[in-house]
Amino acid sequence: MERFNSNKGGHINSAYDSNLDEPPVYEETNDDHRTVRPSVISAFGHDTLDRVPHIDFYRNAGSMSGHRAVRPSLQELHDVFQKNGAISVPDTLEDDGERSIGTPSDDLESAAPTDDMGMVKFGWIRGVLVRCMLNIWGVMLFIRLSWVFGQAGWGLGIVIIALSCVVTTITGISMSAICTNGVVRGGGAYYMISRSLGPEFGGSIGLIFAFANAVGVSMYVVGFAETVVDLLKENSAIMVDEMNDIRIIGCITIVLLLGISVAGMEWEAKAQIILLVILLVAIVNVFVGTVIPATKEKKAQGFFNYRSKIFLENFTPEFRDGETFFSVFAIFFPAATGILAGANISGDLRDAQAALPKGTLLAILITGLTYLAMALCVAATVVRDATGNSSSIINYTTPVICNGSTAVACELGYDFSSCEVEKCKFGLMNNFQVMTLVSGFGPLIIAGTFSATLSSALASLVSAPKVFQALCKDNIYRALHFFAKGHGKNNEPIRGYVLTFIISVAFILIGDLNTIAPIISNFFLASYALINFSCFHASYAKSPGWRPAYKYYNMWLSLMGALLCCVVMFVINWWAALLTYGIEFLLYIYVTVKKPDVNWGSSTQAVTFVSAVSNALSLSGVEDHVKNFRPQVLVLTGSTRSRPALLDLAHSFSKNYGLCITCEVFVGPRSETFEEMNNAMEKNQLWLKKKKRKAFYAAVACNNFREGTESLLQASGLGRMKPNTLMIGFKKNWRTAGAEAVQSYVGILHDAFDFEYGTVMLRVNQGLDVSHIVEAEEEMLRAAKEQEALENEMMPNGGKGKGLFRKSRKSSQQVLTTRGIHLNQAPQVAKMNEKLVEASLQFKKKQPKGTIDVWWLFDDGGLTLLLPYILTTRKKWKDCKMRIFIAGQPGRSDLDKEEMKGLLKKFRINCSDINVFDDLHIKPRSESLKELQEMIEPFRLHEGSKDPDQIRALQKQQPWKITDKELSEFEEKTHLQVRLNELLKEHSRSANLIILSMPIARKETISDFLYMAWLDILTKDLPPTLLIRGNHKSVLTFYS
Repeated sequence: MERFNSNKGGHINSAYDSNLDEPPVYEETNDDHRTVRPSVISAFGHDTLDRVPHIDFYRNAGSMSGHRAVRPSLQELHDVFQKNGAISVPDTLEDDGERSIGTPSDDLESAAPTDDMGMVKFGWIRGVLVRCMLNIWGVMLFIRLSWVFGQAGWGLGIVIIALSCVVTTITGISMSAICTNGVVRGGGAYYMISRSLGPEFGGSIGLIFAFANAVGVSMYVVGFAETVVDLLKENSAIMVDEMNDIRIIGCITIVLLLGISVAGMEWEAKAQIILLVILLVAIVNVFVGTVIPATKEKKAQGFFNYRSKIFLENFTPEFRDGETFFSVFAIFFPAATGILAGANISGDLRDAQAALPKGTLLAILITGLTYLAMALCVAATVVRDATGNSSSIINYTTPVICNGSTAVACELGYDFSSCEVEKCKFGLMNNFQVMTLVSGFGPLIIAGTFSATLSSALASLVSAPKVFQALCKDNIYRALHFFAKGHGKNNEPIRGYVLTFIISVAFILIGDLNTIAPIISNFFLASYALINFSCFHASYAKSPGWRPAYKYYNMWLSLMGALLCCVVMFVINWWAALLTYGIEFLLYIYVTVKKPDVNWGSSTQAVTFVSAVSNALSLSGVEDHVKNFRPQVLVLTGSTRSRPALLDLAHSFSKNYGLCITCEVFVGPRSETFEEMNNAMEKNQLWLKKKKRKAFYAAVACNNFREGTESLLQASGLGRMKPNTLMIGFKKNWRTAGAEAVQSYVGILHDAFDFEYGTVMLRVNQGLDVSHIVEAEEEMLRAAKEQEALENEMMPNGGKGKGLFRKSRKSSQQVLTTRGIHLNQAPQVAKMNEKLVEASLQFKKKQPKGTIDVWWLFDDGGLTLLLPYILTTRKKWKDCKMRIFIAGQPGRSDLDKEEMKGLLKKFRINCSDINVFDDLHIKPRSESLKELQEMIEPFRLHEGSKDPDQIRALQKQQPWKITDKELSEFEEKTHLQVRLNELLKEHSRSANLIILSMPIARKETISDFLYMAWLDILTKDLPPTLLIRGNHKSVLTFYS
């Protein structure tokens, strides 16, 4: 463990400081205050660098609720002890801010720390329960609920309310599970869906959910304005005309609501409480009115207080005007929505994890019972049809026939039989103001209607900017990042409020809300469906990180809820449902293509992992079949950027359909290379992803290159997804590398053959290794960053002081010089590097028209033929035709050609030409042999006429040298390589790529230097050449 020096200086390793006379402590700074926690010595009785478990170790960097502390790494605890206290572990990690602008952070938790002092935070009642109840209790409660029960009867009416509550309750349960599985920040439904299913689903639903809330404001305000205009109409006080009056009142109302919202969450919460009180009084007013004796006027309009006959009559459905159960359900269901009102301000809740489940589910219960109670009260007191005329009283002097829906009214003394002939204006079926009729004091119902519309409008006006701000903070849509900025102590999204205001006013002025309404309802339902699916998906993935505190959920119940939401979407409006899915799909595709740089540990990742493991296990139980063979390539590239030509060609073989592993061996003591290797792992894998190379990166640390490669050959892969082909670059400097390096290189080829790998070797005349150029580029980039930092430091704010700017330029040039970067290279070196870079990029671009010459000299199972065929199926190589070259026996070239033609036809592999050579046995030209002799001369033993003892001594001293006996024994094979090179130069000098059967050197028979000479002389001065040798197991078949 460590502590800070009092002078804010460097860290000291106090755990090993024998001069300390007091228990060490470590400090945590947090802006204005500093806390000191006791040392671990108090827990264990001795001083240690280990730390006890603490919440600060598990925070995100830049957490708003406290600094993230840094525990000692395993290496710091395990490495060799440094007596001078060299081990240094900071107590807290400060956010460097590099990801704060322009790129998405890991989480909203990673936002800049803010001071909680003075922020308005709500509990579960004001923050969730009140908001959800106000949003669910809408205009439907007072205007359409009686009509619903008139059409469906209270039997099916109960089913409609119950089905709606089932959908919202399941969604509430799923939301409770999600929001109790970790800290919930601002963003509500968007936050929960995006953190569960990933940015693709979250980004698509977040945008349409915010838009739905924004348009919802205009819908609720128009509902309020229509009620006001109806009052004006009754009192003959219309200002212009009905439509324009609605627009005028609507715009004024939105301005007032915007003022309340912008004033702050505290003012908005107070307004919601006032509206709730009005709404509750209006609801109680309805229940009180049902027991107040009905007047003659009310009876004429169909209200008779509680009557069992009315209740029984209203039990059965009586659908009219083309209505059905589903159409009535579609009209009622939007009244049950609004359950996310609390979740949408999750960032303003004191404890969102506790508040959201309790408040939301209780709100669903209370509002559901309220809808049911009010509907049943009305169904027991009001008949379906009434004339509203006092003259409808039966005087019993004239006989009246009572039947149909008016029979009950007849028994109660009123004749409404005329309603069966013509449409009446009163009763459950005809009068939308039944609640006003039933209530004890009618104006209170109007006030309740106002309260219901305004509270819903206010909730949506707050929800839309909050959700939109959270979406913009994550920077999924970069063009919208402007709206991420918040203002004030509550980080209010003022810009979002303005945008919501503009959208709402626009739809009031020009929008057809009757058309927009079903789309908005479907947008909300799509959010509910994804919340349910998120819960199911997270449970299905069985990730250890899925540990919701709320236990009363079921994954299959959540899946049923998601399906129910989808069904309800089509029930409400089929074309609106299709439009919703279409918009969501397009946004999903957009986010997927853009690939935002975020990692939230979504259940999608967990399911992908589970599927990968499951598929790998199922694949392991299936025997390999020749028809399904594909090259699984292990490529010795070193760093992924070191040998681009090798990687590009390997990627062309595997593409998206096979395994490609780029490998690097770090040579040296593990303690020295381990840190470098760990740093390279993430860096190289990220580079592969950035360059869209479908490959993996693997690295090992070993004492020598061959041991590391041997480990990779044996351990790489998983189950059947294991490499079967080794790809390596030709060792161009074998003549100067030394005996140990050559033995290691050739030993790798022997190991590959021993492990039955197919082996592929690439030779490009200019070479493959561009690591020195990459290092120089990286050095220049680092220097350029230092230059920019220095210029920013020397530059005063506002861009003033040009003299200082010139000074910084001079200083940055000194930085370049001190790093040893010389931009003006020698012309010869620059030209060589230019050619090397050009050659290294040749397989990245589309290949010109030409040929791939395949010299299939030895049957190796077909790998030498399969790899070039795979190349011709790639877009970059589609303009290249295959030419086949084979060895034939003298006198039967035509027959050999026909046989090869037949074989290729059975393999269904096309080629443009087949060439047969029957003169491979001819001795090479003398100048070619001379070139070979010069190549191997430095590595010959030249034992000659020396006596046996001298020969044995020389061989013991230099066992790797080529003996005269060896040259004599393998003279024909050596001459064959030289002769092949002559033929290759003659026939394939203009090929885009040469594929050539690789000669094999028998172990402990052919010396390493002689084998390298074979490979060198065989491929010398040729276009890019691939030497291939399969593992002599068939990879081609002509059977179906």
